[in-house]
Amino acid sequence: MAMAFKMAITGMCLTEECKKSFMEMKWKKVHRYIVFKIDESSKLLTVDKVGGPAEGYDDLTAALPQDDCRYALFDFDFVTVDNCRKSKIFFIAWAPSGSRIRAKMLYATSKDGLRRALDGIHYEVQATDPTEMGFDVIKDRVK
Repeated sequence: MAMAFKMAITGMCLTEECKKSFMEMKWKKVHRYIVFKIDESSKLLTVDKVGGPAEGYDDLTAALPQDDCRYALFDFDFVTVDNCRKSKIFFIAWAPSGSRIRAKMLYATSKDGLRRALDGIHYEVQATDPTEMGFDVIKDRVK
C-alpha cells in the first residue's frame, strides 16, 4: 500500500499520490487541475482525475460529478494590471445539493486537514452548484 499521511480530525489518510500530484502541479506545472475523492471504505483520499496543462476551467467543472462531493485544486494563470504573469492555486470544496448527507459531512470535516497537508493553496471556494464556482468567481478572487 502507498504511504499515507493521516489527517488528524477525521482519521482520513492522504495518499502519497495526492501529495505527489499536488507538488507536480505547484512546481512543475504538469497539471491544470486535480480532483480528489474520499474512498469511504478505506478512509483514503485519492486522486480521482487530473487535467493536463492544456485543459481549462470548463474541463474541471465537467469532471465534477453532479451527485457526489469532491475536492478540487485549480491552477489559475493570469496577467496582472502591471503586465506580470502570475499563478494562484484554488482549493474547491464541491458538495452539490444532490449528494448524500453522509458524504457532505465527511468532506466538510476532512477539508481543513487536507488544506493543511497541501501547503501553497492561495484561495478557497465552497460550492453547492456550478454558479457558486463559476469562472467569474475565480477571476474576482485574484483582484
